[in-house]
Amino acid sequence: MYHSKHFKLSEAKSMIPEMKISISKIVDLKNILDEKGYDISKHEYFGGFGPNGTGKYPKELEELIALIKDISGKGVVIKDIERGLIDFPHFRENGEEVYLCFLLGEEDIEFWHSVKDGFAGRKHISEL
Repeated sequence: MYHSKHFKLSEAKSMIPEMKISISKIVDLKNILDEKGYDISKHEYFGGFGPNGTGKYPKELEELIALIKDISGKGVVIKDIERGLIDFPHFRENGEEVYLCFLLGEEDIEFWHSVKDGFAGRKHISEL
């Protein structure tokens, strides 16, 4: 088992409106930071060691980190902050741990994938 928190499909779907707002903001903040030439990997949250020599982190990065911590704290796995890809850990009826997959721009959770197959192995939710 990879995760301690798992979601029922209905529970994950109920969180999508909130997640759309948060993930959209994360993508926007990342784009702003990219435009400013800021490498977010320098933040200690991502294993970095300092604020690009400026002495402090930009407010956009602090806001991005706060949103990531909020989402992660709920048990949702952020897979790609540039594309807005998140996964909700879930157990299939057969006991297999999988991810309910949501990509920013989609209306709802329409796909899932195994832990080992990742995004490339997405299957329609009807096959869950």
